[in-house]
Amino acid sequence: MTQINFRIDDDIKANAEQALKEMGLTMSSAITMFLVKVGRERRIPFEINADPFYSAENISELERRAANIKKGISKLKEHDLIEVDDT
Repeated sequence: MTQINFRIDDDIKANAEQALKEMGLTMSSAITMFLVKVGRERRIPFEINADPFYSAENISELERRAANIKKGISKLKEHDLIEVDDT
């Protein structure tokens, strides 16, 4: 048996412990379950996505638009937010 130590934000730990308690799990059992699954499947057992806002293409487009505003080519205008349903 081995012991692993790591640091994590207090709020993250408290929220996770509460959620795990509601599921009848301890932090240790949940982490063990995670590591067993990683070892078996050789992958992170959930989807991980980068926020598309920070993609190179989007940043380039934002920089282009900002430059056009500074040059007076474009003007800022108000618009409605686009709601995206992730389900």
